[in-house]
Amino acid sequence: MVSRVERGPVADWFWTIDRLFLAAFIGLMGIGLMLSFAASPAVAERLGLDSFHFVTRHGIFLIPALVVMFAVSFLSPRQVRRMALLLLAGSILLMVLALFFGVEIKGSRRWVSILGISIQPSEFMKPAFVVICAWLFSERSRHPEIPGNLFAIILFGIVAALLVAQPDFGQTMLTTAIWGGMFFMAGMSWFWIVLLGGAATAGAISAYFMFPHVAERINGFLFGEGDSFQVDTAREAIIRGDWFGQGPGEGTIKRILPDSHTDFVFSVAAEEFGIVFCMVLVLLFALLVIRGLVRASREQDDFTRLAVAGLSLLIGFQSFINIGVNLELLPAKGMTLPLISYGGSSMVAVAITAGFLLALTRRRPETRAKPRVMYRPLAGVAAE
Repeated sequence: MVSRVERGPVADWFWTIDRLFLAAFIGLMGIGLMLSFAASPAVAERLGLDSFHFVTRHGIFLIPALVVMFAVSFLSPRQVRRMALLLLAGSILLMVLALFFGVEIKGSRRWVSILGISIQPSEFMKPAFVVICAWLFSERSRHPEIPGNLFAIILFGIVAALLVAQPDFGQTMLTTAIWGGMFFMAGMSWFWIVLLGGAATAGAISAYFMFPHVAERINGFLFGEGDSFQVDTAREAIIRGDWFGQGPGEGTIKRILPDSHTDFVFSVAAEEFGIVFCMVLVLLFALLVIRGLVRASREQDDFTRLAVAGLSLLIGFQSFINIGVNLELLPAKGMTLPLISYGGSSMVAVAITAGFLLALTRRRPETRAKPRVMYRPLAGVAAE
């Protein structure tokens, strides 16, 4: 046990960290590793790999993810801002390079190869983008002469343009939703709400008519047109799982689901462990989001309040989109379930998000300036 009396950095971290957050993140990582045993062997066998190829890699990805999460959680708010700024600059640079020198997969250039390691820069961009936008929005109240809102709008435009160029409309929608939510919490006027809402609607309509794969996915969702094999198979897996599932390793529909270990791992969980297990998983994500928003509402510092709320929304919206696609409530998008799906970039990036949340929600003593006492001679008494 770590003593409360001890004043070392580890003890101080342990007694000031939000342990409910910490337990939830570690629990999700453990569930993700467990589900990789259920979801990935069939995919590995179809690709001619060892049955536990993706399980092994998933376990390997967990090591740097845990190290990053714990290391980042030790940072102060100022250090979080500095790290986010460096991470955002590096991610944007790599996103630009990916457009010209990146690895093309399924018609998109979202990955770059560094020393033989495939990295998706947009995953690391998201938590850094949230933190920097929170800082820009908060600067408006601290320094009215600095156009923080304008800089946040310009930054959003740059990020959205790079995501559309890849193209990655799922991440574009996710980033837009989080940015809009933070802008609203920062005190956006109704003029900006209407203007930016209209711009987002116009952008979505333009994407439908300009990009065939976007139209194909929307038409498939609304009218059942095109290739809907994955979402139909995922639905069948959920239905077959019923309330309590078929049992570990007993799923059969998962064997023909191409992306069962990434985008559709939730369906595998439903088939083998049942709807009750999936409800617990959803409640765990909901707990993270609600806990984060409650903690944000209690923060006095504008930057911390907006950053904690934005990071919580990032986890919440991404999990909502992934689960919504599995349940056929949303059009298909290539988006992972945070800390559950297979993927090194996603795993480490969400670990950074978790580290930022843990760092910003740590209990810190309030520092108030002591009132200055002015000593004056008593009335009627001459000062010597």
